[in-house]
Amino acid sequence: MRALVGIVSRNRAGILPKALDSALAQTTPNVGIAVIDDASTDNTRHLEAKYPTVDWEFRSEPDGYMSARNEFMAREGLDFFVSLDDDSWFVVGDEITVALEYFKSDPMLAAVAFDILSPDRPQTRTRGSADKVGMFIGCGHVLRLSAVRAVGAYVPAPGGYGGEEKDLCLRLLDAGYKVVRLSGVHVWHDKTLAARDVTWQHSSGVCNDLAMAVRRAPLPLLAAIVTAKIFRHLKFSWRAGLMVPCLSGFWLFARSLPLVWRHRRPVQYETLRTYSALSQE
Repeated sequence: MRALVGIVSRNRAGILPKALDSALAQTTPNVGIAVIDDASTDNTRHLEAKYPTVDWEFRSEPDGYMSARNEFMAREGLDFFVSLDDDSWFVVGDEITVALEYFKSDPMLAAVAFDILSPDRPQTRTRGSADKVGMFIGCGHVLRLSAVRAVGAYVPAPGGYGGEEKDLCLRLLDAGYKVVRLSGVHVWHDKTLAARDVTWQHSSGVCNDLAMAVRRAPLPLLAAIVTAKIFRHLKFSWRAGLMVPCLSGFWLFARSLPLVWRHRRPVQYETLRTYSALSQE
């Protein structure tokens, strides 16, 4: 089995080495490590000389992390894609080995989510079973590339940030694949604010969440789902002091609606029920 750890980075030269060091420390054989630098303006390029075994690509213009992840997954000769954010790192050293063992036992397992730790959730857990979940978190997961090729990779979204994991997982579940989370097999997500525009991310996330509903919701449920999402976003944004970016997200969604509708490919009603049940658990 051939796997690739792919890291997309932009202006994170100060913290990217932690991700690289943790990937290089993994004990799994036949695992490559690659970085796509999304047109950084800091000192990221200087890291290339310090990590000569890493495959580096430097973009001259930014194109976003979704296109970079799709580029990683399109590379030939790979069976698995290990996604690691540039402000995330493996905790122990055997996480990829553990994940790949689970893939061996179930050909319909499409995605393994690591158990994510972060400054707001720092408590580790004892390693346990692989639990079925509705989706993985982008900062640390493994994808079976044959499953991704069967349903399609990440779909470009009008906002450019947020919602892509849920969209992919819905399509995987709809095709009969499974997603599991490895309890206690940890990846740390530092959630650094470096090069992070919180208001833009919120606006984009609101837009993409509504766009995904239009693309994937069965027609009889579409109006109810979109309406419920609008109210949830308004409620959260009001409490969080993010009303302006929320309204910007609504406007971007409205402008993008004709294009989103043309790419509408709804999932089955049963898929939504399964996703909802797994998310609640």
